[in-house]
Amino acid sequence: MSFTINATPRVETGSGASRRLRRASRVPAIVYGGNQQPEMIELDHNEILLSLAKEAFHSSVLNLNMDGKQQSVLLRDTQMHPYKPLVQHVDFMRVEAKQPITVNVPLHFLNQESAPGVKLYHGLIAHTMTEVQISCLPKDLPQYIEVDLGEMQVGESVHVLDLELPEGVSLAQHVDQNPVVVSITAKRGKGMSLEEEEEGPAEAETAEEDETEEDSGES
Repeated sequence: MSFTINATPRVETGSGASRRLRRASRVPAIVYGGNQQPEMIELDHNEILLSLAKEAFHSSVLNLNMDGKQQSVLLRDTQMHPYKPLVQHVDFMRVEAKQPITVNVPLHFLNQESAPGVKLYHGLIAHTMTEVQISCLPKDLPQYIEVDLGEMQVGESVHVLDLELPEGVSLAQHVDQNPVVVSITAKRGKGMSLEEEEEGPAEAETAEEDETEEDSGES
């Protein structure tokens, strides 16, 4: 999926000029990086607001179209109104095709409901991380990284170093600490632990057998 953002140069700067832009449904923004000077630009508010609502927009190389010229950029920062769905300011960073970039990409968790620890033993999934910081060339940037929980049991965890990264992609942080990404913990219900739940049916059968033997002895 590719995204194109249309921008125009911003002539006036300062807080007063920014307020006037926002009243006209325009958003002040800046693009920086590379071998060029920072450029003050402005965006259409509705266009950027709709784009920000898409997860992939935050972890994709974007095409910034200004005066018919294309620049490859990454979204670096967004300032929103404290309580209204209004974009206040946007920062973009230029990227070079042969220069590695560092980006946070979301994690997509697969087969959560069918994991044995959840489906069979009613365990609870605990997401410790929902995104991970990676490093790669712009052409190798994934929109997300999948984490398959299809074989996970209660008590098991997936750590950062367990993640299957696409070719050309490496972790940019947490390599030494190797923190937990997601885990399945036992559900405590009705005062019964997971071991007690597993032993329950067997104990019930034993009690039934003992009761049968006692009845036979009395007869």
